[in-house]
Amino acid sequence: MSRTVVHVAMNGVTGRMGYRQHLVRSVLSIRDQGGVALEDGTTLFPEPILVGRSEQRLREIAERHGLERWSTSLDEVLADPAVQVYFDAQVTSAREASLAKAIAAGKHVYTEKPLAGSAEGALRLARQARQAGVINGVVQDKLFLPGMIKLRRLVREGFFGQVLSARLEFGYWVIEGDGVPAQRPSWNYRSEDGGGIVLDMFPHWQYLLEDLLGPVTALYARRVTHIPRRWDESGSPYAVTADDAAYALLEFGNGAVASVNSSWAVRVNRRELVELQVDGTSGSAVAGLRHCTVQPRACTPVPVWNPDLPDPIDYQAQWAEVPDHQVFDNGFKVQWELFLKHAAAGTPFPWDLAEGARGVQLATLALQSSAEGRRVDVPRLAG
Repeated sequence: MSRTVVHVAMNGVTGRMGYRQHLVRSVLSIRDQGGVALEDGTTLFPEPILVGRSEQRLREIAERHGLERWSTSLDEVLADPAVQVYFDAQVTSAREASLAKAIAAGKHVYTEKPLAGSAEGALRLARQARQAGVINGVVQDKLFLPGMIKLRRLVREGFFGQVLSARLEFGYWVIEGDGVPAQRPSWNYRSEDGGGIVLDMFPHWQYLLEDLLGPVTALYARRVTHIPRRWDESGSPYAVTADDAAYALLEFGNGAVASVNSSWAVRVNRRELVELQVDGTSGSAVAGLRHCTVQPRACTPVPVWNPDLPDPIDYQAQWAEVPDHQVFDNGFKVQWELFLKHAAAGTPFPWDLAEGARGVQLATLALQSSAEGRRVDVPRLAG
């Protein structure tokens, strides 16, 4: 069996997401399993080249994992003809320029979301990648969550009948940082650095909900900054300039309506940090990160509103767990394997930058809706 080494420049691996999910649990995990096997018997073996601003942190990560190459110069790495793939997990404000450089250098590009701070910038990158003829992709990890895979199967099998509505609840309490360190980086709460829950999470909701329910045609959104003061990594207080919560109503082409609540200032009373309920004429389902439960029409209880007596119905007991039926690998890793296969074959990646631009478009329109206090249409983005 022959082995082909794929040199991957990974920018932003000193951050939590870039390090944990993309370097350790994806690329290094792929290396540990021996690479990605192709149908012709070839094995793709990714060789990461770490890129970032902190020489000390890059060196520490490289030494920890026995990696040979790292650099604080993106230009130097992109000038290396051996580098075939560029991956970006930087702060949002730095991403667009770096991706444009990588595309101009002829590298295949794979990136976290959002692609850029505006729909125009994201669409510009998508067009640049298409014109350059490079394989390009955007991370859409929520599609690969076990709970959402089960939910998608229910939709495809017609379990719901006519889909009527959906309710998405996401979030948790992010510690303010005065005493106990915050579990999210401070740049997430500064709009000047590309922070904000709308720009962070609405690109996720776009691809997840449209994959299940079809195109979003209109929305109304309200973004809020609930916690106006936080403390950064050094323990210094700072003013929050980005939204930490957003509440939206989304309309779909099939007539369904979804309420979408996203917050970093909510205490969790759910089974998982994200839950999506879909209701239809024939049944309902609730999916999270890993679990999915269903209640078909024939098993739906008949509640009667009577505040004078205790409710005799145990509503949670009326739902049945959807079995796994398969072994689920890490969703980030699964998509990395798919991207490496497409890059090696030179075939278009299903979740390309044009798809990523549609996520940025939804976030941009949500910000517009909130600023103008009105419902806005969501036109089909021309790629």
